[in-house]
Amino acid sequence: MGILVWIIFGALAGWVAHLLTGRGGGLIVNIIVGIVGAFIGGFLMSLFGGAGVGGFDLYSFFVAVVGAVVLLLVLGLIQR
Repeated sequence: MGILVWIIFGALAGWVAHLLTGRGGGLIVNIIVGIVGAFIGGFLMSLFGGAGVGGFDLYSFFVAVVGAVVLLLVLGLIQR
């Protein structure tokens, strides 16, 4: 995927994770959380035998959101 698609994908995944957890921030933070969340979600899915983020589709979006939610929850625990 191109860098612009990763930025859009990350922004959307980070925004949804922000809505689900109540954590996160503005556009730049959501982009970073979404992109890092895609990597975390891909890693977690590979542990369970699933596929990671492979393109711009609903499954990959789900994986990225799951990873972003995990990231935000772990960061919330660390900040306490």
